[in-house]
Parts: sequence; C-alpha cells; structure tokens
Amino acid sequence: MFRSQRHVFVYNKTKETFLSFRVEVRDSVWGRLTGLLGKRSLSPDGGAWIVPANAIHTIGMLFSFDLVLMDKNFKVVGLRELVRPFRITMPNPKAESVLELPAHSVFRSRTQIGDQLVIDRYEAKKPSQSGTANDSFHIEGPSLAGDPLTHEPVVPIAPRAANGRRSGFVRQ
Repeated sequence: MFRSQRHVFVYNKTKETFLSFRVEVRDSVWGRLTGLLGKRSLSPDGGAWIVPANAIHTIGMLFSFDLVLMDKNFKVVGLRELVRPFRITMPNPKAESVLELPAHSVFRSRTQIGDQLVIDRYEAKKPSQSGTANDSFHIEGPSLAGDPLTHEPVVPIAPRAANGRRSGFVRQ
C-alpha cells in the first residue's frame, strides 16, 4: 500500500488522538515474519504496521507492547494491551492488519474496539512564494490536533506537581 514511504502516522479519528507518529510499514514476507524482532525497545512514537496479518507471535521479543487489530477499513476490531515476550496471539478472523505500538499507547489514546483509525504518510508540500519555514511542510489528510513534527502530546499524560514529579495518569 505505502511501498515508497516506509513510515506512517496513526490517528484515532473517533477519539481525536494520535496513537503513534512514526510507524514502520511491514508489508513484505520478511517484514511480516520479523515485525519488531531484533529491537531492544520501541521509541515512544514508533511502532510497526504488519499488513496483512490477523495474529502475531512475540517469540524472541525483549519488551512488552500494545496490539491494535484492524479490518480493511482501519476500524479497530481487537485490542491487546501489554503483550509480553514469548507469546502467540489467537487469530482474529475480522482483522486484516495489526499495529504493534509502544506499551500503554492504547490507554493513552483511549482507543476502543469500533474506533476509526486514520493511517497516512507525511506529504511534503512545495514552499510558498515567501519561502517561510512555517508552510514548507504539512500533513495531507484530516485536520489533526497536536504537532507530529515536534512530537508534542495531543493529550497530556500527567501534569507535573509543584515538586516537578508526575502526579499520575489523567483520563479526560
């Protein structure tokens, strides 16, 4: 689907939050087989989109992560949070592809079964005649909250208390 562009962003249109900004597309036989194998960790804005797939294995993995199973229209048909290493997930017959995302991505984005996701690549745009830096790059697609270029969070995870420590998760 996105052969020329190897990274995409994932946006939850239903909840108006980002799940990840830099998901690697794994649509080859080798890419689907390996997924995230060989990685020691997953960056907070990273992930893998395995197409086609309706189940995964975590044999040889070194960390836990979240799974989002989607149908062909990018509607969420299954969720698995904190999938641990050395496991095999049960196939979901409704799923056409699988997102492997950093742990707690599903919780932070409030993603639920039935949510509509948007998966798209970043598109460069020609600079305007004035050549200002602000309009030299944008995302094609829906109007999205947050800034994927600076990686500012769309939904604050936890406010800082007066002592500078995080006070815990905040659900909105």
